[in-house]
Amino acid sequence: MKIIASIIVVLLLLSGGALWFLAGGSLNDYIKNQIETIGTQVTEQPVTVKAVDIKLTSGSGSILGINLANPKTYSQPSAFSLGEMTLDINLESLTSSPIIIDAIVIKSPEAFVQFTQTGGSNIQDILDAIERNAPKSDASTTEKESTSDGKEPKVKVSKIILAGTALTVDLSAFGNKEHSATLPDITLNNVGGDAGLPASQLGAEIVKQALSNIWKQAKATQKKKLTDDVKEKLKDKAKKKLTDLFG
Repeated sequence: MKIIASIIVVLLLLSGGALWFLAGGSLNDYIKNQIETIGTQVTEQPVTVKAVDIKLTSGSGSILGINLANPKTYSQPSAFSLGEMTLDINLESLTSSPIIIDAIVIKSPEAFVQFTQTGGSNIQDILDAIERNAPKSDASTTEKESTSDGKEPKVKVSKIILAGTALTVDLSAFGNKEHSATLPDITLNNVGGDAGLPASQLGAEIVKQALSNIWKQAKATQKKKLTDDVKEKLKDKAKKKLTDLFG
């Protein structure tokens, strides 16, 4: 993140036959534009990219400075950003099905999770948007595409790593404060399964898995911090009562 939502477009473009006829700077500009355009459509929030550098001949590439804006109802400008995303494409698989991306590594990711009093959050709102807008699997469509010249190739990703996500959890809605932590590396394995998925569907699955993992970590942080806060308040009350009783 994928934001992470941009992975949808990256996979779609890397697996699309038309892509291989593009060359040089036009390819990079095209991918940058598509990430921003389709990423924004899928997440319903502005997605921006600083630069793209895809090297098709070596099966590698990098995408720099991806940023996913927060819904306007939240105070922080960004929900998710990353310094660099690198891709390692299995060139031998390009003439077979599924196409295999050996690894996607997301470097220097930053996630900002702001909770609401009802238990929702900005990340949950974005996940809901992805669920609404991501391509849905349809057996008849898949069968039709698999027998047509214009089929969408299937893709699988062997490993996706979100390396050391810097997580900020805002609990001010509960009378608490912001808390920061660096998460252990998050690894997603065999995304798309052995048979792979149509690229557009796979991208949505990656986004959901990545954001869901961050959301899970954020909820664990929320629970611990609020529990610690309650314990601290009870401890203070007990101290005050003892002081009142014994001076």
